[in-house]
Amino acid sequence: MAPAAGPLLAVDAPSLLYRAFFALPDSIKGPDGRPRNALLGCANLLLQAHERFGPRATVLCFGEEAAHYRVELFEGYHADRPPMPDDLEHQWRMAREFFEAFGFLVHRHDELEADDLLGAYARVETEAGGTAMLFTGDRDMFQCVSASVRVLWPGGKEGPQPIDVAGVRARYGIEPSQVPDFIALRGDPSDGIPGAKGIGEKTARDLLSEHGSLDALLELPISLKPRVRGTLETQRDELLAFRRMATLQPVDVERPADAPLDAQRAAAMAEEHGMARLASRLTGLR
Repeated sequence: MAPAAGPLLAVDAPSLLYRAFFALPDSIKGPDGRPRNALLGCANLLLQAHERFGPRATVLCFGEEAAHYRVELFEGYHADRPPMPDDLEHQWRMAREFFEAFGFLVHRHDELEADDLLGAYARVETEAGGTAMLFTGDRDMFQCVSASVRVLWPGGKEGPQPIDVAGVRARYGIEPSQVPDFIALRGDPSDGIPGAKGIGEKTARDLLSEHGSLDALLELPISLKPRVRGTLETQRDELLAFRRMATLQPVDVERPADAPLDAQRAAAMAEEHGMARLASRLTGLR
């Protein structure tokens, strides 16, 4: 069967829920008097994506805060992240039932992270001849970008922006396949990955542009400047661990069946949570 025209929309649910929680006021409450800002903001972002890109199906991906193997590789991974606020945790527990009413698939992995699932869904979709759009604010996901996969980056005056291969090059001056090596060298403060000492974004980009990969850099240290050579020799094992942490892990997933937005059920769910304006918006989509 030929794939539907629209892309598969794979959503980094933790990323969007956190973004919405801190972007919208906690005065947005449900019938129980507790905030619904994360659920409402996330729903509006997803509807915006649906109206603009017409995905054939949507899957919301959840996972561990920190994948077990990544913490084993480096104990500082995600170590500085504060605990989830109580008002967000309350909405987090509601997310599955809430978004399944929209006709969305919700998938949670018990050992890996949401981004690993996003990568898996992108792979299974493109292997079937389709295209995928990964809705996330996580730069790690740029490693998945290809002719058939785009990252949908939240924010901006015009709403979420699709980023293709040219967009990755414009942002970082590297190819999508070089993203894990780039993170290993430059580091990623949001994940607690320190990177190579004394090597910032520009140096990491220039090194990869000239030599192609972290492996090539580690194999040809003599041709490098003494400071860079010393860092690579001293941190060799660390950098390989950082790259493994930044590399998405394989997960077996099934390609989702076509599943259009169920605006009627979604509107009823929005009403149940006191989201009258969202319910009206959904009613208009029927």
